[in-house]
Amino acid sequence: MEKRPWHRHYVEGVYPTMEYKQIPLKDALAQTAAEFPVRDALIFLDAKITYRELNEAANRFANALIGLGFKPGGKVSLLMPNMPQFVIAAYGTWKAGGVVVPNNPLYTDAELEYQINNSDSTVLVTLDLLAERMIALKPRTGLKNIIVAHIRDYLKFPKKQLLPFVAKDKHKNIPPAEGVFEWTNLIKRYASSDPGIPNKFDELGALFYTGGTTGVSKGVMLPHSNLSINTQQVASWFPTFERGKIMEIGAIPYFHCFGFTCSMNFCIWEGWTNVLIPRPEPQALLEAITKYRAQLFLGVPTMYIGMMNHPDLKKYDISSLINCACGSSPLPPEVLERFENSTGCRVLDNYGLTETTPGLIMSPYGGTRKLGAAGIPIPDTDLKIVDLETGVRELPAGEAGEILVRGPQITAGYYKMPDETAKAIKDGWLYTGDIGQLDEDGFLYILDRKKDLIIASGYNVYPNEIDKLLASHPKIERACAVGIPDDYRGETVKVFVTLKEGESMTPQEVIDFCSEKLARYKVPKIVEFIRELPTSAIGKVLRKELRRIEIEKAAQKNNQALEA
Repeated sequence: MEKRPWHRHYVEGVYPTMEYKQIPLKDALAQTAAEFPVRDALIFLDAKITYRELNEAANRFANALIGLGFKPGGKVSLLMPNMPQFVIAAYGTWKAGGVVVPNNPLYTDAELEYQINNSDSTVLVTLDLLAERMIALKPRTGLKNIIVAHIRDYLKFPKKQLLPFVAKDKHKNIPPAEGVFEWTNLIKRYASSDPGIPNKFDELGALFYTGGTTGVSKGVMLPHSNLSINTQQVASWFPTFERGKIMEIGAIPYFHCFGFTCSMNFCIWEGWTNVLIPRPEPQALLEAITKYRAQLFLGVPTMYIGMMNHPDLKKYDISSLINCACGSSPLPPEVLERFENSTGCRVLDNYGLTETTPGLIMSPYGGTRKLGAAGIPIPDTDLKIVDLETGVRELPAGEAGEILVRGPQITAGYYKMPDETAKAIKDGWLYTGDIGQLDEDGFLYILDRKKDLIIASGYNVYPNEIDKLLASHPKIERACAVGIPDDYRGETVKVFVTLKEGESMTPQEVIDFCSEKLARYKVPKIVEFIRELPTSAIGKVLRKELRRIEIEKAAQKNNQALEA
């Protein structure tokens, strides 16, 4: 690879280019299980699953799929939080020659119906809390089978002993129905031997759904090569970490590409132990880090802020951490300082997209860190900044423009959307839609989101989706959603609404209307009614102008508080 400014900031043992093992991840699990058969692979609410048991469970799931008539190339949707069944089903799907389609459990039925149908999924593995909804949804999809997983499936305690977040009625089995199976009852009937179906390195391995300014959810195609190579790229960034020696807290949702690659797959590749956290609330995180003396933690700002603000923080010892990373957006400086003082562990910034599998830009572990910078490109990853007018002219250090990236981890495109793929990938370069600049050392600074994406508590919110929904309300003339700064969530959703002449509404009516149609984290928290929205000469709503006004208001309020 051509020498770049950032290469001189690679730490010892990290190289600009590397040779990759042509190993699909399902084979990496088998190899790790052979190397560390009795090491704990997963810990879930004190239940422990060794690598041998994990590999055998994935084999059983693969054989169960085959027994249900599943064919190589088929799609399996996963709808659950971080729990053993997610990991087993993902690797078992690959062992059956299938494609993994993670879904967000917070999505509404309409959102899930679209993704299940668009992905051509024929099998769904779901948490029991969502099973009745999904069984009702099944006739409107191409699903042939639904497999219901329970929190209790791998726990040792009696079924009557309940966890604080598990309601009693949810421990009941799902009533029998055609094409619906209980997880444990199904997979125990099948052999623990590998079915021996190969994963071709260039074939599709996973589909992750992401949105855009149009609000249309797109399936990002990640071949097995992307999944394996990006895991190896991330692993190479930490040359001092030993195989089979690390304990990680698996808090980032695995239905998100960040958690899927950088936690789930990374741990299995290295033979580490992963402590799965289904609901990453502050106390659960503090207890897990303290109890298991965890060394690695990946989180979003909400998790770090919640831990630092926990009233009993001093009761917990989180000093075992040696590496942490923060995704979605940078931590507020005061939280970063408090966390690093509490742990003696630096929090690494990073930047990536679902379209990059997502490992792309990371702060060097043990090397130079620049506050405010997302980091530098990882091995075999190239980056440039181009002007916003033509999208072609490369800009020098210090000038802001659109971020373009290329490397072996770049998506193969959007599923069944060739036009969208052609817009996003040109001559091998992915046009990220984000605005940034490089400094003289090659460190990347993210300045804005060209796509107007809102990131609230680590979740992507696409404002145009909210705009379109509100425009369908009979009383609303027009609406514009923006992300405004929020000390806890990073950003929160505020919507500006203009009403039709003679109509009236309350903010709560707007919120209630959105709550019926959108996942909870997408629902606006603040509503402001205004006479008219600012527009361009051609009538396009100036979303950034509204956001700029809100940021100025927040800054003015802070200044007034300081003066007082």
